[in-house]
Order: sequence, then structure tokens, then C-alpha cells
Amino acid sequence: MQPAILQPLFNPGIFDGQVALITGGGTGIGLAVASELGRLGARIAICGRREEPLAEAAASLGELGIEVHHATADIRDADAVAAYVGGVKDAFGTIDVLINNAGGQFPSPAQLISPRGFEAVVRNNLLGTWNVTHAVANQVMIPAARGRIVNVIAQIARGFPGMAHTGAARAGVENLTKTLAVEWAQFGVRVNAVAPGVILTSGTKQYPPPLLEAAVQHTPLHRLGSAEEVSHLIVYLASTYADFVTGQTFLIDGGASLWGDQWPIPDDVPKFPPYPIDDDERNA
Repeated sequence: MQPAILQPLFNPGIFDGQVALITGGGTGIGLAVASELGRLGARIAICGRREEPLAEAAASLGELGIEVHHATADIRDADAVAAYVGGVKDAFGTIDVLINNAGGQFPSPAQLISPRGFEAVVRNNLLGTWNVTHAVANQVMIPAARGRIVNVIAQIARGFPGMAHTGAARAGVENLTKTLAVEWAQFGVRVNAVAPGVILTSGTKQYPPPLLEAAVQHTPLHRLGSAEEVSHLIVYLASTYADFVTGQTFLIDGGASLWGDQWPIPDDVPKFPPYPIDDDERNA
């Protein structure tokens, strides 16, 4: 289904002549960003592991008059990524904007995550982001001495209880964002990150309903976010209007990073204080 962006925030045509590559662009936030950037004049390249959602997304974007290049690519495979980026370059000639949106995880207490499960999420969310960023920067942005990169991570301000694997991976991407913003400033490349809270997309709809209900209750605004709301923020950071912004992470979480219980903790937590903390014990 084509996302409905109700009110455009930017002048028509501000991305005319530009090319935007969006990983995971076939669904959810990625598709919303592809639609908004395309409506604003950009030519769009999307990738993902599954052909069917990519083809459906390309068709829906094409109906809006957006020029789209789509192909499957496993971002965990550096060679596959390099080939895909080369294909985008062949099709469109350049890449001005990179949106690292692809990722995935599953809810689980940390002690129940298998080594393979942890590795799979880190490879996808951290290594995959690096593979695409490295390929786009070296093939296009650094030689062109210009580019804008936006990494879509997660709200990890107070850790990520219940998803330790993606918390670790997203923290790595956040640090990578800061590091590359400094290293690649000399090449005219801006690098920022967006950290959404719980956003209602096809991905989060697969989570258990009690998990989503808890997210609503523990968010000060008492609702979930929409992909379109996140897209507006990403599009700003991808635009030339954000030229003086780099190395930053922007939270869009309804205030959840500031308030609410993230993880239930029982009252009978084992305690081993090295010094007396009870007044009676101290006065004895």
C-alpha cells in the first residue's frame, strides 16, 4: 500500500536532479522515505532481500511518476552491495543521498538470544550498514566531494532491554555516524542518524500485541509513531537545508527516551551491598 503523506513540508522540486538510495525501501519507513523524496523530485534506488515487495514498491512509486531502480541485494554481503551500488551508478550516474534503513530484529530477553541470533542481527544492522555506506562513499560520494547519509537506528538512549542484539548494533551505528561525520567532512559528506521509537509499520505489526500496547503506555504521548512522521525528519536531514548538521542523532519517539519503564524488574532483586545501608545496621 502506498503511504499517504498528507501535507508536504518542503518546496516541490528541492531534490530535482538528485538520486537517493534507500536500503529496505520496499516497505515501512523506507518506502515512506522513497515516496517523499521521489515526490520532491529525486530519482529513487531501492534494495532489499526479497524481490516481491521491491517490485510492488517500484510499481506504486512508478504510478506517482517517480523514476525507480530496484534490485535485490543482501547488505550483509560486501561484494553483493558493491555490485548493487555499481548498478545504481550505471543506471543513474550518481548517488547524492544514502538512507541506511534496512535492518531487523526480534524481541527476546538477552539470556535467551542464541549466539547465532545475536550475530545475525549485528551482521544485518551494523555490518550491513557499514557495507552500504563504505561502497557508496568510495564509489560515488568521496570522488564527487559531496553527499548526505542518514542512518536509521533506534531509540537506545537508555539501552534497549528486550532487544540486546539490536541495541548493541544500533549503538555501533550511532558511533559510526559520529566518526564518519568527522572523517568525511573533508569530502563534503554529511552523516546523521534518526532514532525512531516504536513506529507502526508492517514490521512492528508482527510483534506481539501486548508489546505494542506497553509501548503506547510507556510513551508520554500515548501513541505510536507513523512512518510518514519519521520520513519528514529523514528528508530534512537529506536536504541541502541541513548542510550545517552532521554527526548528530535525532530522536523521534514521543518522549519515550525520557519517561516510562522499559523493562519490568521484580522487587526481590538480589542485593550485595559492600557497606551497611540500613540505619539500624549502621547504628549497631
